[in-house]
Amino acid sequence: MLRALRSRLPAESLIYLGDTARVPYGTKSEASILRYAAQATDHLVSRGIKMLVVACNTASAVSLDPLRERFAPLPVIGVVEPGADAAVAATRTNHVLVLATESTVSRHAYARAIAARLPDARIDEQACSLFVALAEEGWTHGEVPASVARTYLAPHMKPADGPPADTIVLGCTHFPLLENVIRLAAGPGTTIVDSATTTADAVARRLHEDGLLRSSGSTGSLTLLATDGPGRFASVGARFLGQPIDAGDVEVVDL
Repeated sequence: MLRALRSRLPAESLIYLGDTARVPYGTKSEASILRYAAQATDHLVSRGIKMLVVACNTASAVSLDPLRERFAPLPVIGVVEPGADAAVAATRTNHVLVLATESTVSRHAYARAIAARLPDARIDEQACSLFVALAEEGWTHGEVPASVARTYLAPHMKPADGPPADTIVLGCTHFPLLENVIRLAAGPGTTIVDSATTTADAVARRLHEDGLLRSSGSTGSLTLLATDGPGRFASVGARFLGQPIDAGDVEVVDL
């Protein structure tokens, strides 16, 4: 998500907070996720942000409305609704497979958002907790992640009651790192949707509508915050950002 936002909005100054002390959110209770999201937002608001982007799919599924209510009039954008828009635009057969964390799947966040836009859609959901661990450890290529991907996708790509899903939503920010093995497991002709680009477009539109968009002639800055382990944050974050991160540039904050 951060990579997509920097590409789409190079003039904006971005503050990225990784709650490394308490991830993954995907296996936490709803009460814990709500508490963690509010604490993180409190800290970011104290730094003067003009918009909050909830880049975590699980946090978006659970906490978006409470955050909007608590921090109004601060604009708050999540990743689920833009991801649903992209899925609906991409599917040709109205059969969509959502790959997400346990919490996101259990709350049917993507299923509800897609169904609201495409009422006759067939929506399959698959919790893929192992994908998070594989992405964190850098195991994104080779037989181990490929085998995991085949196991997760097989029931949906070869269903007994009809054609396979033609569109797959990567409903967790970790999953794009595994896109290659997911694509191989899905087979040809399947469209894979990553909500990052669509969300970045939604952020740009909202900034423009609210008169908050910085001049294109400006150069934005990047501030990196973590709640624990700046070294690991830097090594893992570099995979997502697509460039090296110096651990010394990561500020550790206590929420």
